[in-house]
Amino acid sequence: MKNVAVIGAGTMGNGIAHTFAQFGFQVSLIDISQDSLDKARKTITKNLDRLVAKERLTELQKEQTLANLKTFTKLEEGVKSADLVVEAATENIDIKLSIFKTLDKVCPPATILASNTSSISITKIGSVTNRPDKVIGMHFMNPVPIMKLVEIIRGYATSDEVTNLIMETSKKLGKTPTEVNDYPGFIANRILMPMINEAIYSLYEGVAGAEEIDTVMKLGMAHPMGPLQLADFIGLDVCLSILQVLNDGFGNPKYAPCPLLVNMVTAGKLGDKSGEGFYNHTHGTKELIVADNFK
Repeated sequence: MKNVAVIGAGTMGNGIAHTFAQFGFQVSLIDISQDSLDKARKTITKNLDRLVAKERLTELQKEQTLANLKTFTKLEEGVKSADLVVEAATENIDIKLSIFKTLDKVCPPATILASNTSSISITKIGSVTNRPDKVIGMHFMNPVPIMKLVEIIRGYATSDEVTNLIMETSKKLGKTPTEVNDYPGFIANRILMPMINEAIYSLYEGVAGAEEIDTVMKLGMAHPMGPLQLADFIGLDVCLSILQVLNDGFGNPKYAPCPLLVNMVTAGKLGDKSGEGFYNHTHGTKELIVADNFK
């Protein structure tokens, strides 16, 4: 496996492309927006410069990484020689199903199709293709170049051969792949999102403030980041989407999103990406936001 195509040049997509390129793979980064592709290349270059400054990478390795990366706005051109495609589009099931239907038509028959989805069923994604045995989940963690875990999600029809190959490929990226079965939220988000939701409920019900909740979890539970700060980092819209998948998939009210989360997303307060969530992220600061207006 040498040629990898990554679909989506957002935060996750550019991180996945960066990582594959840094470890010697030939990478095609694909997005419908040339501006997004240009921004992704600038982000990757800046992150590589940071690694060079910390002496974790040489200038030559940086240049080789960038040389391994090509960008495309046309899907068919970007995937025509891919051994593996990693889809990192927005966490929307209709968009993902549409992408995989198209990939199945335009990719070579042997191409493995992977999704970076954090919660959507791999079995369902595979069912819209004629190669469900070659469809698998590769759930990278953000920031991708740094975080070691890759959650490898095996769909109902995913073959042993494909699973083993993707596990080995992940190890070649310096990652620790962990195989899980295909149920809503997999493992990472099945455990993480209810914790974040409970933290939001604690704020909603006035048990404590955002900063106090995060302090308890950081200092008391040794979490590197509090759940509300982490929710801002992930994106409140993404948190809401995952909770809705869990709620729909299990039919259990314990996964129902907190009304405060729903209101904040409706109001466009999405965390880091919008500049405001449980904290104010504008101008590089992290000031507490009073969420009373959303209760």
